[in-house]
Amino acid sequence: MDYIPEFSEIANALVVESLQWRKWNNEEKLEECDLPKSHKDITEFHKIMLIKIMRPDRVTQALRNYVRNRFGDKYIDARPFDIYKTNSESTKANPLFFVLFPGVDPIPAVLESAEKIGKTINNGKLISISMGQGMEDLAINEMKKQATAGDWIFLQNCHLMTEWMKDLERELDECMPITHKDFRCFLSSEPPGPSQGDIIPQAVLQNSIKISNEAPASLKDNLNRAFANFNQERIDASSRPNEFKAILFALCFYHSLILGRRKFGAQGFSIAYEFNEGDLNQCANVLTNYLEKFEVVPYDDLKYVFGEIMYGGHITDKWDRLVNNTYLEKLIKKDLLSNGYLVQPFRSPDPEKHDYEKYKEVIELKLPKEQPQVFGLHPNAEIGYLTVETNILFQTILEVQGGAGGGGGGEDVEAANIALVNLYLERTPKDLDMIEILD
Repeated sequence: MDYIPEFSEIANALVVESLQWRKWNNEEKLEECDLPKSHKDITEFHKIMLIKIMRPDRVTQALRNYVRNRFGDKYIDARPFDIYKTNSESTKANPLFFVLFPGVDPIPAVLESAEKIGKTINNGKLISISMGQGMEDLAINEMKKQATAGDWIFLQNCHLMTEWMKDLERELDECMPITHKDFRCFLSSEPPGPSQGDIIPQAVLQNSIKISNEAPASLKDNLNRAFANFNQERIDASSRPNEFKAILFALCFYHSLILGRRKFGAQGFSIAYEFNEGDLNQCANVLTNYLEKFEVVPYDDLKYVFGEIMYGGHITDKWDRLVNNTYLEKLIKKDLLSNGYLVQPFRSPDPEKHDYEKYKEVIELKLPKEQPQVFGLHPNAEIGYLTVETNILFQTILEVQGGAGGGGGGEDVEAANIALVNLYLERTPKDLDMIEILD
């Protein structure tokens, strides 16, 4: 790094200020700490370069801080997906294409938005078809019918029908002149693997509104997304709104914790279970029914249904089940109504003083800083996955960067590599004469 002006004296500084550098390097969150005096005034970007060399596990967080400071929170914090805003941007000629990710199901959002304008599966104004062998003719016929009537169609799992997708592309073009302005076509597909090539024809992708609704990684973003599944109307519909609010918020917090725990790999769960928002919504329905049926909140019953049936139905490992049930034991409890702790130092908001919007403010302003201890893990638990995350990040940067100068052509890449090799050779010290040294 000494060829970069800001680091021309870095080797000498590491020797002279060795104690200060060692202390900085051993900080848990060194991206938030000042560098030793000799390099204290370098830019934030150059500081990230140092972190990449000395503590690669902190690079992603340092980059988040950099982007947040330079461009604002909106480029860092993942906002809950809004199907209504997406629908308003679509037209009859622009299918909405959902990229499928584990734990994210677009179907409930589409069903909800369709029902708002009177289009349901029951009345035939919304057709949902799970694609597979033998469904080709049905899908084409239903699409033509819906296009003429101005209704909606959702073709799921298109990645299973790669050859047929070319037929779909042609049919979409042919029926466009007779298509009603209210017609909407929804498609969903898994992203292609490294060796799969193109699953969806380019023309379909180019005309579509692409929706990559990937589950967020951070606790705050997961909690925001989980709580966005509900609203004030849902709370007011309960005959016991205080109990419902308090337990629902704890349930969303639990959902966010077990989703976030997956990123720790085998330290989090032995298996990467695909918990999803469907599990959360079903648990909320169970909560509503139990509150209406019982005068005293049956906390033990709720924990059993949540931990052994709804979320527990995914879990196959006994130790993972123990972890899951321990979360519920700590979170779903009576003192939720009396400002008890969810995790240290975060208390359950007082349901008497918080409506739906104030709960959202709590998520934005009072949620504890994310760290392994919040998940019940050792502080060092994140080192492994953060290092892997950094490697993936830079590998992705190299892949999207392409070739140098000429847009990725073979000759340009070879010339760039030769130039790089020559540069390294110039900087390499001359070979030592071992015979002369031994004499």
